[in-house]
Amino acid sequence: PLSPLQLHLGCPDFTAMVDVSNKPQIVEHVNKGLTQTIYDSKWIPSSARFVLMGSPPRQTGIISVYQLTAGDIELQAEVEKKSPFKCCSFGASSLAERHLASGDFTGKMALWDLERLQTPIYEVKGHETIINAVDGCGGIKGAGAPEVVTGGRDGCVKVWDPRQKDVPVASMEPEAGAPVRDCWAVAFGDAHSVESRVVAAGYDNGDVKVLDLVAGKMRWEANVSNGICGIEFDRKDIEANKLVLTTLESRFRLYDMRTQHPIHGYSFLSQEAHQSTVWCVRHLPQNRDVFMTCGGNGSLELWKYSYPAQRKIKDRDGHDKGVLGTVEQLQKKTFSTQPVASFDWNAEKEGLAVMGILDQTVRVLVCTKLHLV
Repeated sequence: PLSPLQLHLGCPDFTAMVDVSNKPQIVEHVNKGLTQTIYDSKWIPSSARFVLMGSPPRQTGIISVYQLTAGDIELQAEVEKKSPFKCCSFGASSLAERHLASGDFTGKMALWDLERLQTPIYEVKGHETIINAVDGCGGIKGAGAPEVVTGGRDGCVKVWDPRQKDVPVASMEPEAGAPVRDCWAVAFGDAHSVESRVVAAGYDNGDVKVLDLVAGKMRWEANVSNGICGIEFDRKDIEANKLVLTTLESRFRLYDMRTQHPIHGYSFLSQEAHQSTVWCVRHLPQNRDVFMTCGGNGSLELWKYSYPAQRKIKDRDGHDKGVLGTVEQLQKKTFSTQPVASFDWNAEKEGLAVMGILDQTVRVLVCTKLHLV
C-alpha cells in the first residue's frame, strides 16, 4: 500500500526507482526553471511547502511559496520587495506561527507572516550592508527565548530577540581600527537548556568564532586558513556535539565539540570534497551523523560520520583531548555546472529535500535508503 506522502509526491515507490544495492540513491523528483536567482530555500515546518528567497535580473527581492503536488511544484504566493533577499530561517518561530526570518542586501532583518506577505511583522536595519547568513533558535528546536542571528559583510554578528525592537541582545563586532572581515556563515548550537546557547560564526579569512550567549564571552576561536562558506552544528537543541565547517579550496572540517583542550582547542578532521568550493552543509534531521555538502560545481555529496571507540584520551599533561572518528562518502551526484547555493532537508519526511542552484532552477530531491546507513 502507498503512504499518503508517496501519493502526494506522485511517486509510486521510492525504492523501485533506482535500486541495485543498499547504498542511498539521490533521485531528482522535480526540476523547475525560474526567472530569478535563488539564494536560499527552506521547507515550511510540518508541511509539503517550501519558501524560496531570491532576486530577478531587475535586482529586486522575491519571496516565493511553493506547494509540492503530484510530481510537480505549484506557486502559492509571491511578493516582490525593493532589495534582493540573501538568506532565511524558520528557527526562531513556533510551529503555530511559522514566521520566516529574512536577511537582505541592504542589511535589513525582517520577520514575515507567510499568510500576509505584503508587510513584515518585524523589521530592523541590523547591518550597514548585505546580510550573508541568518539562523534562528528557540522556536520548534532549542530551549530558551526565540532569537535570530545575522552575519554581515560589515564583519558584525548580531543576535536579535523579535520581542525587543531595534537593539540586538548580543553582538560580535570588529575592534576599532582592525580590518573588517566578511562574515559568511552563522549557526546556533548547544541550546539544550535555558542556561546554555552559543553562536558559531565563520569569516572570509578562515576565522571561526564560538560565542557563549549566556556567559557573554568567547568560548573558542581559531583559523582554518580558508574562507568559511557554511557552518552547522549536527543538532542545535542538544549539548554541542559536532560542528561542520565548509570552506573554499574543496574542503570541510568536522570538529568534536564535546572535549575542549586548554591549548589545542577542539579536535577535528579535514576532508576533501567536491573538487570545488563547498558552499554549505546540512545534517539529516532524522540522523545527526548523516549530512549533505553542496558544491560549487553543482554537485551534492552525502556523508556519514562514525564515532571512534572512545571520544577522548588524556595527553601527557593530563588534559582531556578529543578523538575523531571517520567520515565515509555514501553517495554523490552532479546536477549542474553552477553552484548549489542552498539545500534543506524536510524534517518530517526522511530523505526529502529542496535545493536552489545558481542556474536559476529549484530542485526537489528524494534520498532513498537513509534508514539503512
